[in-house]
Amino acid sequence: MKIFLLVGLLLVINALAETKPNVRYEYKKFERFDFDEIGVEGEAGSPGDISISPRIRKEFRNKLPEKENFNNEMKKAINGIR
Repeated sequence: MKIFLLVGLLLVINALAETKPNVRYEYKKFERFDFDEIGVEGEAGSPGDISISPRIRKEFRNKLPEKENFNNEMKKAINGIR
C-alpha cells in the first residue's frame, strides 16, 4: 500500500514539475519615423468654428438669515487688535 502511494506521489510531482519552454521576446531597439513623408489631407478650421453652449446654473437659496451689517463684529475685532 505504501509503495502505491509513493509511486502515485512521484507521478504527481513529476507531472507538476514539467516546465513550459522558455519564451524569449525581442523588441526593436530603434525605429525611425519620417514625418516629411506622412501626408495629411484636410482643412484647417478656425477656432471661431467651435462654439460652447453656456450651461444652466442653478440658483440656491441661502438658508442662513441675512444680516444688514457687521458693525458690532468689526468693533470687537478692532478692540481685539488694540
